[in-house]
Order: sequence, then C-alpha cells, then structure tokens
Amino acid sequence: MADIIQLLPDSIANQIAAGEVVQRPASVVKELMENSIDAGATHIKLILKEAGKQLIHVIDNGAGMSATDARMSFERHATSKINKSEDLFSIRTLGFRGEALASIAAVSQVLIKTRLHSDDTGTEIQIEGSEVTRQEMCESPAGTSIQVKNLFYNVPARRKFLKSNTVELRHILDEFQRIAIAHPQIHFEVFHNGSETYHLPEGSLRRRIVNLFGKNMDNKLVPIEEDTDLCRIQGFIGKPESAKKRRGEQFFLINDRFIKSGYLNHAVQMAYENIIAPGTHPFYVLSMQIDPSRIDVNVHPTKQEIKFEDEKLTYNIIKAAVRHALSQYNITPSLDFDQSPVLANMSVPSQQQESGRLIIPSSFSRDRPDNTGWEQLFEGLEVEKTESTSSTPNALQLEETEERPKGPVQIHAAYIITQIKSGFLLIDQQYAHERVLYEKYVSQLKDHPVEKQRLLFPKTIELSPEESVVLEELLPQINKLGFELENFGHNSFILHGIPSHLSKIGDEKSLIHELLEQFRLNVDLELSEEHRLAASLARSAGIKRGKFLSTLEMEALIGQLFACSVPFQTPTGKKCFLTFELDQLQNKFNL
Repeated sequence: MADIIQLLPDSIANQIAAGEVVQRPASVVKELMENSIDAGATHIKLILKEAGKQLIHVIDNGAGMSATDARMSFERHATSKINKSEDLFSIRTLGFRGEALASIAAVSQVLIKTRLHSDDTGTEIQIEGSEVTRQEMCESPAGTSIQVKNLFYNVPARRKFLKSNTVELRHILDEFQRIAIAHPQIHFEVFHNGSETYHLPEGSLRRRIVNLFGKNMDNKLVPIEEDTDLCRIQGFIGKPESAKKRRGEQFFLINDRFIKSGYLNHAVQMAYENIIAPGTHPFYVLSMQIDPSRIDVNVHPTKQEIKFEDEKLTYNIIKAAVRHALSQYNITPSLDFDQSPVLANMSVPSQQQESGRLIIPSSFSRDRPDNTGWEQLFEGLEVEKTESTSSTPNALQLEETEERPKGPVQIHAAYIITQIKSGFLLIDQQYAHERVLYEKYVSQLKDHPVEKQRLLFPKTIELSPEESVVLEELLPQINKLGFELENFGHNSFILHGIPSHLSKIGDEKSLIHELLEQFRLNVDLELSEEHRLAASLARSAGIKRGKFLSTLEMEALIGQLFACSVPFQTPTGKKCFLTFELDQLQNKFNL
C-alpha cells in the first residue's frame, strides 16, 4: 500500500490555524492591538471600515521592527516573546504563541509598514493569502502600521457566515473595551467609517471607565484594593443600582490580561447576594497581579482562558474582597425579595405600572383592581370555629350564593389561567405579550404605517460611546417602528416622538436604554438584524411579571396571542403557555 500521509502546504496549514485564531473581525482587532501593546506603544489608533470586513487598520508608536523581523513575524510560530519551554510559565506579554500574524495573513490581504526608532527608513511588505507579493524600503513614522483588508476574501464560506455590520461591530467594541480598560495608561482612538467612535486619553482607571461607559458611572463606582499572599486586587465594583440584566460589563484582568472565568464571576455574584435583584449582574473591573508561575495562560489560542494553581483560594479571596469593599462603603441590602407579590406591587409607582401597557379594543373599559382590597382574597371562605371543625370534611365551605368566577384568572400577578374544553392553559403574561409585540413590530418593519405620538418637548438622550455606535447603526429601523430619533453628535440623540401605543410609558429615556441593552442580549440570536431589533423592543416594551391586569386586559392578551402566527414561544424560544389536560389533573389527585 502506498504511503498516504503527507505534510500540508503552509498555505493550508495557516488557514486551518486561522480557523481557531481568526474567527471574526474582532479576533483580528484583538491580536493586532495586543501586539502593539507588547511593542511598548503609548498611542494606538484603530481604523475600521464596514465593521472590519473591508478594513482593519492599527497604527501604533511602539518599537517597530527591522526588515528581517517584519518578514519573519508572518511565519508560523515565529515570536519574540519566548525562547524555551520554561518561558511558558513566566509569561507577562499578551502575545506569545506566534500564530496571530501568520493566521491573519492566510485569510486576508495585509499591508505592513514599520520602522525602528533608531532607523531613518522603514519596511513595507504586502501579503495576500500567506504569499509575500512585495517587500521594499519606505518612508514611515516610527512604530508599526498594519492594514488588514477584505477578511476571508479567499475563504468565501467563512465570509458568508459573518453577521451584520452591527453585530460584528458590537464584537469589535467588546474586544476593544477589554483592551482599553486593561491599559488606561495608553492613549486609544477608534474610527469607524470615517467617524470617531472613541477618544481615550491616557489617565487613571476610574477616568478610563467613565470615558468608556459614560459620565453617569462616576458616582456608581466603589473602589476595591486588597493585598494577600497570593495576589493583589485593585479596581472598582458597581453600586447595586448599576446592576444590569445583561452580562458584558464584567472585567477580570490577570496581569493586565483580560480573561473569561465563569468560576470567578460566580464569586463576585455571590458577594452581591441579596443586594441586587435576581437575574441581574453587577459591574466590576477587577485587576489581579499574581506570580505568573501560579497560573497557566497557555490554555486556548485566544489566550482568554486561564488556569489557577489554587482556584478555590482565588475564589474565596475575590468574594471576600468584594464583600469588604461593599461593607466599607455602607452598601447594605435594600431590596426585600421575599415579600409577597401583593405587597410588592403596592409600592410600585403608578407610572411604572403603566410602562408595559397592554393595548385592548377601545370598547373595553380600564377596570383595574384595587390592590389595597386584600380582604377580598378570603371572601366566601368560612371556617366553623367549633370542636367539630377538625373532624368535618367540609369545614372549609363556599357560600352557595357566591357567583362562580368567569373568564381568565391572574395568579401572582404573573400568570393567567384560562379554561379550555380539555382542561386549562397557564399563560406567562410577560412572554405572551412579548410574542404579540414582536409580531406587531416585524409587521411594522415591512413598511406598514405606524401611528406616532410627537413629544411636547423633545428629550436629549446621553449614551455611552458603545451604545451610541449601536444606536447609530439601528437608527433607520428604530424610526420605522414609530420612534423619531436623530443623532445630535457627541454620543447624544434627540427624541422627538414615540410609537402611539407607548405614549403613556412615561420614561422614554429608560426605554431607549433598555432597548439597547436587550439588543445586545439578543446579538447572537439566529435572526436578521431587523428581527433582533423587533425582539429587543418587544422585550423592553412588554408588560412584566408583577403587573396586575383586569379581566378585559387578560382577555385581550389571550385573543392577541392566539392571533399570532407562532403563539407558542417568544422570539428567544421561551414558552408562552403550558397546556394541562383534565386527565393529567385527575392522575395527580389519584397518586
């Protein structure tokens, strides 16, 4: 039998390696910016076109490279960071595997210009699909400039699976934030399609956080600083009111390297137990300095996973440090999650009660129950206070004259029970309304007319730079849904009008913030961008659990749900209702 095993050509080997290292434009941004930081840059500029699909250009004032080093840097496993195996256990640089540039050059068109500070001229190299097509001397400022054009141009199957510009830009900004927050001493600039997105001068960590997430964050930060035999922890955690439903504003930095760790995140989450609402996540930026010999960063090509020598001890140190910081600043639990739903709703402002207003036919009246009439819960129930009570099967009796309930019934201000011929349905009011609104918004995005309500006084909405970028991309579709929003510049937008069915919401600014937060939560849904937006607005504008509904409102919701093309689940796959058959119930009693 003939020999069948052979070495792969470098071009194919590089494309295979690129599959792990270069997953999307954000991967290229991460690798190039980390190289700039390792080169000692104090000023890094990132220029993007079409969310990095057309161009990713990183310019730095770092050390630069000689002509030989510039050429060698694109060879597989060529690196200046390690020389022997022992170096893997004392890594302090961000890059070290020697895979990034070779992988990037394998799936794009690259142009690099670089010059050492001590040289008068620089080197220019052009590479396409791993092949060097040109190398020559050039005029160049000290440092390095790398342009990556037409990512995946030679791997059309990979390019086809890239998401929309909004989604890919979202991933790029996530990577950028992680790098920028880990290195506040470096001046960063970001431009997308010719517009400046970020301008972050060097400064303190607190200033960097405020510049990234907006001025409102400044008074929500709690400093944290602990020194132990294992590590030193510094940074900031958020006050409970800054907690959000989505993840993403949680940053663990180990020796100035961003890492992902569900285990350590759980430690922080436990420190906030009973302080923030269930299902929300605290803000934190925790920077740990630890002996490199106690950790292993060579776990994954992305270098964002890490192994600790003693994970349990690290967990307990982080949990204790966060709790200590919270107690130092007199932050104590201010929410009682065990109180009854009735009492909880008694304290909700009426404006908030209206925020998820359900649209019902105009012929229906708005007969809202009075939450203070809790005695009515026990009407019709009588207990005979006699000695025979304990021996009488019918000690708990209904008045014969009592009118039997009609129509749907709400329980725990969250679920609706409605009778069907074979049994009953248990409907989740939040998920049901989410489905109704989603289909309504999808229809509106197909150029169906939307009734609008102009605001008496336009409102200015201040956003963080990342929120501003996302909203700018979504603006045409959002305005199709009945909003009248315009970009005012400097991360500000002017709201002139909202959809008529949201006219009583009362807090339009919060709605926009929540819409953007939900869109980020839905960023990886297998839906088109317009449908993701519709799903996000439906989640933001829908009625919530804890909201009391009148009988007419419940009937309207049920009717609207079963008029939907897909009434069974929300756009994110949550069940809108459960069906219970009479046979199932009888079997439960016969156990």
